[in-house]
Amino acid sequence: MQAYRALVYDDPRFVEFFRAITPIAEIARLNVGSRPASRTASDRIEDLRAIPWVFGWSQCRLSLPAWYGAGTAFDAFAAAERDGVDVLQEMYRRWPFFRAILANMGMVLAKSDLQIGHRYAELVPDVELRDRVMGEIAAEHARVEAWYTTITGLPDYLADNPVLARSVANRFPYLDPLHVLQIEMLRRYRAGDDEVLVTRALELTINAIATGLRNSG
Repeated sequence: MQAYRALVYDDPRFVEFFRAITPIAEIARLNVGSRPASRTASDRIEDLRAIPWVFGWSQCRLSLPAWYGAGTAFDAFAAAERDGVDVLQEMYRRWPFFRAILANMGMVLAKSDLQIGHRYAELVPDVELRDRVMGEIAAEHARVEAWYTTITGLPDYLADNPVLARSVANRFPYLDPLHVLQIEMLRRYRAGDDEVLVTRALELTINAIATGLRNSG
């Protein structure tokens, strides 16, 4: 929680980063969602509804709310507890609740793609802000990835779910070009090109990516 809040709430420019890297503003402006993205007219994270928050992060394939901070938490636990790694591994073997949490996190991580996230980060105009925040995200992602393997002993995120692994392998190659198209449409739309073909293409990519990911909010 401390690591998550340090990124999301304590960095005064994080909102700027979030609104640049995700299509959250376009989702609200194009009326793609069923309700307004924010409860009020403010830009504060606190006023953003939960579904658009998760949806925005899934569109750029980072899905940050599902995993950010877990790696730091496992680091702290292992450092503070005697035989902390063994305890975490035993928790995974014997505690269904903890196993389910890691399974859910692994499923979201399998649908995340840091390379695609970096492509979306090119939409952030301030290079210093982009590199700093993406650096923090990439570092935490590496920690989570390492801990997931250490705790579960699985070779990949979906090793224990072959049906989903096969579904993901079949669907995701079609998503990559949609992300490229969406990034280009976001560039054009934000530059002032609001022609119907641009807005329609943007709407279609948002809906198609959400459909391909399936549990995107």
